[in-house]
Amino acid sequence: MSRAVCVCVCSRPGGPSPVHGVSETVVGVLGGGQLGKMLCQAASQMGIKIAVLDPLQDCPASSVCHEHVVGSFSDGDAVREFSKRCGVLTVEIEHVDAVTLEKLEAQGVDCEPKASTISIIQDKYRQKRHFSKFGIPLPDFVEVDTSHSIEKAGETFGYPLMVKSKRLAYDGRGNAVAHKKEDLSSVVASLGGFEHGLYVERWTTFVKELSVIVARSRDGSMVCYPVVETVHRENICHVVEAPAEVSDKIKKLATSVAENAIKSLEGAGVFAVELFLTEDDQILLNEVAPRPHNSGHHTIESCYTSQYEQHLRAILGLPLGDPSMKAPAAIMYNILGEDEGEAGFSLAHQLIRRALNIPGASVHWYAKPEMRKQRKMGHITIVGPSKISVKSCLDDLLQRNTSNPSKVSPRVAIIMGSQSDLDVMKDAETVMKNFGIPCELTIVSAHRTPERMYDYAKSAKDRGLEVIIAGAGGAAHLPGMVASLTPLPVIGVPIRTSSLSGLDSLLSIVQMPKGIPVATLAIGNAENAGLLAVRILAKDDQELSERLAKYLDDLRDMVLETAERLEDLGSDEFLRRKD
Repeated sequence: MSRAVCVCVCSRPGGPSPVHGVSETVVGVLGGGQLGKMLCQAASQMGIKIAVLDPLQDCPASSVCHEHVVGSFSDGDAVREFSKRCGVLTVEIEHVDAVTLEKLEAQGVDCEPKASTISIIQDKYRQKRHFSKFGIPLPDFVEVDTSHSIEKAGETFGYPLMVKSKRLAYDGRGNAVAHKKEDLSSVVASLGGFEHGLYVERWTTFVKELSVIVARSRDGSMVCYPVVETVHRENICHVVEAPAEVSDKIKKLATSVAENAIKSLEGAGVFAVELFLTEDDQILLNEVAPRPHNSGHHTIESCYTSQYEQHLRAILGLPLGDPSMKAPAAIMYNILGEDEGEAGFSLAHQLIRRALNIPGASVHWYAKPEMRKQRKMGHITIVGPSKISVKSCLDDLLQRNTSNPSKVSPRVAIIMGSQSDLDVMKDAETVMKNFGIPCELTIVSAHRTPERMYDYAKSAKDRGLEVIIAGAGGAAHLPGMVASLTPLPVIGVPIRTSSLSGLDSLLSIVQMPKGIPVATLAIGNAENAGLLAVRILAKDDQELSERLAKYLDDLRDMVLETAERLEDLGSDEFLRRKD
């Protein structure tokens, strides 16, 4: 996990003075890593002064902070002296001297979040116990301090078994997996032994890892950022996708768990709540960071208020900003060290050069002086009109082969009651191909496969589909039944039949009861159904909107050219040449 930052803000001597600008409070930050750097960048935009305490002379924040004090944020004396420069104290890394912070609070120093919160978060076992007391859903866990206790935990929880250090664990450090009983001794040794402080968790089989950034101001007001999905590689955050592709129900549940967790802690600031989504749609809390977080880097470009500006607003008692996304989709890619030293810098530089040629991509380089494998050296955020668009840009950035169309998630479903409808419905597929919209084409019968129809319609939104085109003839129940089972827009295509020439199909689809709308096209006009689907998608997709505008221009030009030819040739010659 990323490191935390502690900010200290001090009042001016001599009592209150006029405020020129956003705030004249000096914010002191414990830690000068990449989070501290981005916090300073947000502060600079608002004219807020930040002092940083960090032991490295050339730490990332040193180039952008108002003042850099060289000293250890885990040294009580250094923190105590540093606090005299500030008016409020916060953290960029949670591994600070929490005991000193508690003493400083008792002396009147303003720490945000509170020292009690830092103390709870520092010890992950204590963190689990704390959240358990407040009814926050968690994986099962237990403290282990002997070979007997960890063997008993293995018998209780089964294998694989997650073994964790209580303290100083982040970015994959301090975690190890025992796949069987015989692994326990080596796993314990790799984590420093029982004396280092260990606990175990029941192995959680999850389908996604999610994260919610929660901001709380001094007055207790809270706002939550959209739920994102985090993708890890070797226990280190690799990619963040915003927003997460999960159902609205899961988003609400994840946000609720995150809010309740932060309500149980003290102090203002930004908090990151990392969560597991299980196979049975449960949300379990993994851990909390009392600071800006890797999963919120994307907010700099994708949200109206970045997590860094929000953290400053919160700890200074300013109104909280709008956390909603101003871009439809974003993806964040961590630039991790792929090699040591200059070789690693060269590889990172090649990646950055490619990113600078990608529309919507922003490069953040932390300027760390030393390159190491798997070290977080920077990140790249790509914003765009759709999740498909930003994922495609990431594929370009990473030079991944995307020639296999089966890897692209469909946005439009084209379904029909039987294979006899295919001659008509293939026209909708042709439209999708012409506009570069991934789609799926299949048979779903309302009468012969009702269970399949039910499952298909209920799962459509969660699978990433955005529009459904349904063709049906005769009784034509398919479009209406599907529309009753999904919140997605459904476009009905009446199929011509031998008995009533499709009039029965048209009337069946168009006469839906109130509350179950189905957009209905002319009999057999699947091409228009496809074009209507394009218009629906283009509303939130700038690239697609531009392609649609070009299509309409081409259509206009074609009509004008035809009119000009008719006028030039006359009707007889025009019809002769047409034949």
